[in-house]
Amino acid sequence: MSEGFFSRGFRGRRPQSNQDARIPPGQYLERGFPVLSAGPTPGTSLATWDFSLFQENEPLKRWTWDEFRTLPRESVTKDIHCVTKWSKFDTNWEGVSLDTLLGQVNYQANYVIAFSDGGYTTNLPLEDVLGGKAWVVYTYDGQPLAPEHGGPARLLVPHLYFWKSAKWVRGLRLSDTDEPGFWESLGYHNHGDPWKEERYQGD
Repeated sequence: MSEGFFSRGFRGRRPQSNQDARIPPGQYLERGFPVLSAGPTPGTSLATWDFSLFQENEPLKRWTWDEFRTLPRESVTKDIHCVTKWSKFDTNWEGVSLDTLLGQVNYQANYVIAFSDGGYTTNLPLEDVLGGKAWVVYTYDGQPLAPEHGGPARLLVPHLYFWKSAKWVRGLRLSDTDEPGFWESLGYHNHGDPWKEERYQGD
């Protein structure tokens, strides 16, 4: 075949790199770790911090900080994706899986509503937090989780947009019915799958 069939610049379709395959549609790779919050950073001392589980409004279980730190912990390395369109690869965390936490109580529920210091809430189907999909984490890159990133502890649900990974989390309320949280009530998508670009209602 003569060269005349192709321009000199033709190289064929560029193979998709592993990096490209890891970035959901509409996202870009971020090397830093932007700080985005719905309100001021609360200052919660470890002496008063606790984490609670509720069935609707009935308390099921409560841990102090020291008690929480004795629970089985896991190291987690995951990509994360913010609704503001940045993605960060290979973030390193340590904490307690929701499988471990919910495995310690009896409950009937289809949803969990995470609640945090400062009044923030976010809603999640139970199927999105079980099966090794979600954790309450308290270290990042081997160091105690900084307050601006949600310390002393935050929810980590890396397969959904990062607003679902509630900062400064203090507990979960288990419910049979779905209840939109803070951003969901203001027009954000109720589910938040980055691979489906579920950013806002109607997406």
